[in-house]
Amino acid sequence: MNTLNPAITLRNVTVAYDRHPAVHHVSGCFAPGSLTALAGPNGAGKSTLLKAIMEELPLAEGSIDRGGLSVRDFGYLPQAAEIDRHFPLSVADTVMLGAWREMGAFGGATRACAQRARKALLNVGLEGFEARPIGSLSAGQFQRVLFARLLLQDARVMILDEPFTAIDARTTADLLAIIRDWHRDGRTVIAVLHDFDQVRSTFPETLLLAREAVDWGPTEKALSAANLVRARAMAEHWDENAPHCAA
Repeated sequence: MNTLNPAITLRNVTVAYDRHPAVHHVSGCFAPGSLTALAGPNGAGKSTLLKAIMEELPLAEGSIDRGGLSVRDFGYLPQAAEIDRHFPLSVADTVMLGAWREMGAFGGATRACAQRARKALLNVGLEGFEARPIGSLSAGQFQRVLFARLLLQDARVMILDEPFTAIDARTTADLLAIIRDWHRDGRTVIAVLHDFDQVRSTFPETLLLAREAVDWGPTEKALSAANLVRARAMAEHWDENAPHCAA
């Protein structure tokens, strides 16, 4: 699949809120089929950068080349806090949303699509949960449902924002195994993570961000002790009231 995957290239990407930069002059490339962690201190702009890649936030400067793909072609998992679980959807309905490109706005699910949805739930350990309302699920079960939706979508690029926050260790291990499978399949995966042990054990590449790119490359180099100290210092000394600067 690598030859079919796009590179995602950032050129001088700056994202600002009220003209105050939250992400500052980031340049680099997520190579086709790469597995990259986006790490850094709290408030470092990690989620902001993902939202810019997904066109949820405008760029103040720079550009993002998605290799000819639309963000509609990307699989995207936002932070759990941004997902409304009070909407009356069943587990099956939620997973089937992964096939919306296939079904269309008013189309129904085909038998083949329904079979794929059941297989996706089996792969995440939720066989038999189809009729459950999503509001009745634990945090870990709901995250499994969202991964099943991504499995059904079958995208070539997966964008994950803090996929393991507030979920149990077993669920985390199971979902990390799915991410490794995506990597073996040649998909491009980008994930915001806070656990450096998870990053070192699973993600060969890391973008260490502290509003600016501290390092972007092999994980052991990016997460060196010197880089982590530098990232912490940059985050602590960032001026929230600084004006938007020129490139």
